[in-house]
Amino acid sequence: MARRRITVRDVAEIIEHWQAGRSIRAIARSLGADRDTIRKYVRAAQAQGYRPGPGGGPAKGWRVWVAETFPGLTRQGRWAPTWVELEGFREEIVTGLKDTNAATVWQRLRDEKGLSVSYNSFLRYLRKQLPGAGKPVRITVRREDPPPGEEAQIDFGYLGLWQDPLSGRGCRLRAFAIVLSHSRHIFACAVRRMDQMAWLESHVAGFEFWGGVPARLVPDNLGSGILKADLYDPKFNRGYEELAHHYGILIDPARAGKPKDKARVERIIPYIRDSFWAGRDFSSLSLEEINRQLLEWCLRVAGQRIHGTTRQRPLEVFLALEKPALKPLPRDPFEPATWYRAKVGDDCHVYVASGGYSVPYQYRGEVLDVRVTHRQVECFLDHELVKTHRRVEKARRATDWNDYPPEKGAFFSRTPDWCRAKATQMGEAVREAVEALLQDHLLHHLRQVHGILRLGDKYGASRLNAACRRALAYGDPRYRTIIKGILEKGLDREIAPATPAPVLARAFLRGPQELFAPTFEMEEAVHD
Repeated sequence: MARRRITVRDVAEIIEHWQAGRSIRAIARSLGADRDTIRKYVRAAQAQGYRPGPGGGPAKGWRVWVAETFPGLTRQGRWAPTWVELEGFREEIVTGLKDTNAATVWQRLRDEKGLSVSYNSFLRYLRKQLPGAGKPVRITVRREDPPPGEEAQIDFGYLGLWQDPLSGRGCRLRAFAIVLSHSRHIFACAVRRMDQMAWLESHVAGFEFWGGVPARLVPDNLGSGILKADLYDPKFNRGYEELAHHYGILIDPARAGKPKDKARVERIIPYIRDSFWAGRDFSSLSLEEINRQLLEWCLRVAGQRIHGTTRQRPLEVFLALEKPALKPLPRDPFEPATWYRAKVGDDCHVYVASGGYSVPYQYRGEVLDVRVTHRQVECFLDHELVKTHRRVEKARRATDWNDYPPEKGAFFSRTPDWCRAKATQMGEAVREAVEALLQDHLLHHLRQVHGILRLGDKYGASRLNAACRRALAYGDPRYRTIIKGILEKGLDREIAPATPAPVLARAFLRGPQELFAPTFEMEEAVHD
């Protein structure tokens, strides 16, 4: 028996013959076993106090005793030769595991001691002989499906290369997928980039596709939605928080590096890539047309397949059980918003979303939270609204000159319309004087108009109105030489002439005969 494997049954039979009082020679002759092998197991029985004769064996029986005493026997009951080799290094293995891991111990024994056992056999030996040592056993605990309408899992990934038919440029498309955990019904859409706005808009499109909202979302830890992945206290993007509050949803992100937390959606992106995208040409379709076809695929292909786990059609389960359990959509539509953090510059502007927006100069140097929607921009400091603007086009600025210090923004804030309104408040003559200047070279005379209106602060509106009336009477409402001079000399208190003074021509004192007499040059010109 030296060259064949021995089973638990064989060892138990050897011990039973020994307990019956037979000699080692007789046992070897009857069973065909090697005498040294017989002595090995007999000595083990004697070491534990067992003796030949009735009642000298273990109460549990010899087979159980053999399995417990010699764990190197395989599950099939055969002796593993690799364990015989490893038993020779037992002390070195125990010592090595105190300082290093199982892989290092195995590698050093293989390179330095000539160990021929594979790494997997080495791990099996450790788990049996040294519990708790070596690579832990991976055990999958399958969770029961949540109730209908309870949970949806979210994933995203690369879809494929696409050439935009309008620009002719190629780009990489991403796929966003959200799966209802009970029915396995899928919503998917393609996006150019998975930024904050695309992330929120994809959620809204999915809820509208289903006609309802699940109670809980299990997303991946994408930065567009999850700022900090944490099991107990995750940090969400503020736009994602707004979506959760609007729809009344609980966001429960998967743990970082734990794909089994969202196992029901983990294989959906490859499935979409293989079933919908691979082998098809979308270069002639716009992104909107691609998404229309993708929605049809969700209904006709993915929704009608027999799911490998539930063995049911997802769309049928959704219509029968899950759709009635979803929460209804809110009455008011959700407006997706992108949040930024931006510092107020020395020009009293924050620059977000390719545009500049002014804020009051008191906040210069502060870092603000800026909420950007398709229509407006809101600036917050510690959740307090600081400034609101209508959103501008790219590379444009929205400036409120009242956000600047008075001495910095006065000229730009006092527009021609502002000047006309201010002049009307000061008097009819002031209004006529300002209007006369603005009609001729508006930008050139705007500073003069500002100077005239400032005179009202110094001399009062009534005196300025009188000075303008006097200047208009003379037909010259200029700032420095006329109106300012009138006020400084007090001429505004005198009565202005009802009509402008006539302009006198120069007199010719030699008489009409000489005035109209032809000159010598004129006579020569006539004769010629």
